[in-house]
Amino acid sequence: MSLSQAAVEPVDLYDMFVSSPSLSPEDVTSILKAASGPQAAEFERIVETLRTEATQSGDHHKATRAGIGQFFVGKADEAASLLDNNPDPTARFYRAQALSTLGRHEEAAREFEEASSLGYDPIECTLRRAGELRLLGKLDEADEVVSSTGAEGTRRAEYSYQKGCILADRGDAFGAIEYFERAADMDPHHSRALFSLALQNSLHGNDDQAIRLYERALSKPPYYLGAVLNLGLLYEDRENYPAAEYCFRQVLRFDPRNERALLYLKDIEATGDMYYDEETLKNQARMEQLLNRPITDFELSVRSRNCLAGMEIDNLGDMTRISEQELLAGKNFGETSLHEIRDLMASHGLTIGQNLHQKAEHEPAYSPQDLSPAEQATMGRPVTDLNLSVRSRKCLTRLGITQVGQLVSRTPDELLSAKNFGVTSLNEIRQKLAETGLKLRND
Repeated sequence: MSLSQAAVEPVDLYDMFVSSPSLSPEDVTSILKAASGPQAAEFERIVETLRTEATQSGDHHKATRAGIGQFFVGKADEAASLLDNNPDPTARFYRAQALSTLGRHEEAAREFEEASSLGYDPIECTLRRAGELRLLGKLDEADEVVSSTGAEGTRRAEYSYQKGCILADRGDAFGAIEYFERAADMDPHHSRALFSLALQNSLHGNDDQAIRLYERALSKPPYYLGAVLNLGLLYEDRENYPAAEYCFRQVLRFDPRNERALLYLKDIEATGDMYYDEETLKNQARMEQLLNRPITDFELSVRSRNCLAGMEIDNLGDMTRISEQELLAGKNFGETSLHEIRDLMASHGLTIGQNLHQKAEHEPAYSPQDLSPAEQATMGRPVTDLNLSVRSRKCLTRLGITQVGQLVSRTPDELLSAKNFGVTSLNEIRQKLAETGLKLRND
């Protein structure tokens, strides 16, 4: 049998996971490798069976394995409950991870210490505890704890990962990336390092690399729901809607009440109901090109040309957003010039003022001269100051919105018309604007 054939040969997961009297880190690695891919569904069934049997019989051994298994399949709350007060060092180590996933960082730090005292790898436990201290905002203490592991610690991927996280929290993105890459080189399956690298790449616009890293991070358990959500958003941005939908449904399989996944899935379903008429799109493109043609392209009298320039009418599109009365009110603009403009517009299938409604829609929701200096400064702030998600920022970029003032001049419907801009992004923007006392036009 070749090595490649041996690699895909099914193993007895139940015997490997349940029958062994204790689980070493090496055992866990073997189990996770076997539980990935084709045998993933079988592993989930085994874990659920163990949970049911442990609940009914009170079997301590099965409860331990069920709890560890629940953490592997993404059910941190059940894992934390099943592994509570367990004397097994491996059980305490994975309970600590489950508590961390649930955001209970003080408890997690204590559990990592307890796992170490019971005999679990003390270097690994110390590095993990440092991570909990960091998440509690104790950066200096976390850094000291990481450094306390000495030369042995520096040989661990976890050491580089924790160092990277500390640098990221201190604002040193490039230093953080260097440590995350080192962690991923030392352990190609270090899912949290891969997740952090993917996030940094996504923030810097390297979406292709971010997708590859998220996929690597999710190549084997434990599966981090944040990584699944982010990967789904990147798939959606690439218009790979089936893959995005799969990701969001996977999150809901483990967390049925996850609000973000529910909202993103609604966006996907709404996108699925949309279709594009290719001929209509071509006609729209031709019309846009026509409306952008400058007035100087056409033969007009000097008087008409000068009058239009004085009114800052530069192209045919501007002509469709002004009324005949407004034209006649212009200096030296008379009936002769009006008839000349009418004929020009008609020759291209257009009329003066046909898009007056667009002018009303895009008028600013505020007048700069009516604002105080402080209010003008607020409107001039870049939208990046709102700390929006990557998804929302990309949508605003597509709309050419770079300042807060431009954003509040838009209606909710205008924002929703942008590619991949859904209710989730709209609600996020409304919330961020509300925090600064602002709102969208017509809200």
